Amino acid sequence: MAPSLDRQGYWGRPTSTLDWCEENYVISFYIAEFWNTVSNLIMILPPLCGAIQTFRDGLEFRYVCSFLGLAAVGVGSWCFHMTLLYEMQLLDELPMIYSTCVFIYCLYECFKQEHGISLFPIALLLIFSVSVTVVYLQWKEPVFHQVRESSRQTLPPGVGVVTQFHAWWHIFTGLGSYLHILLSLQIRSTYLKYRPKVKFLCGIWPTLHIEPQKTS
Repeated sequence: MAPSLDRQGYWGRPTSTLDWCEENYVISFYIAEFWNTVSNLIMILPPLCGAIQTFRDGLEFRYVCSFLGLAAVGVGSWCFHMTLLYEMQLLDELPMIYSTCVFIYCLYECFKQEHGISLFPIALLLIFSVSVTVVYLQWKEPVFHQVRESSRQTLPPGVGVVTQFHAWWHIFTGLGSYLHILLSLQIRSTYLKYRPKVKFLCGIWPTLHIEPQKTS
């Protein structure tokens, strides 16, 4: 989609080759695509916490790098959607190559182990399938885009945000990538005779903790 020229903000005229279906500089003068920007927090904060927890538990450093790599994807996407500048678009797209590699590697780890084939990786595949469907509806279907834009104007304030499908794509892919790293880490630490346990922060967000070794 060509960049939108309807509004100007702090970062000036968009120079990126893509401008997603969110009105520019509507929420904030300093953020071009507000919801597409802040939705990247799910790809930044949880992976940073995961990297810190993994380092504290003394687990393999490659998983610290995996979490930090996902956070880098989120930061790159944040910068792109905040500015809609071409150089930031490159910063957004290059880390996506890393994200794809992590996805493939974690699937390999899941299915390599004898107990790795379960509903969990299948559910994660479903998350990515939904995210791909969402971005297809937004990017490749101009008729759907027009219907959504017109309906957004008629919806009550605060409700139209649910039609920001690219932001939902960030959420689904961020969640899927985080869970894939977490699952791979759980399987690997179990293989190494650790005692990994999944705990839910605030009863919602999954985290992995290594329990102390049992003493005989």
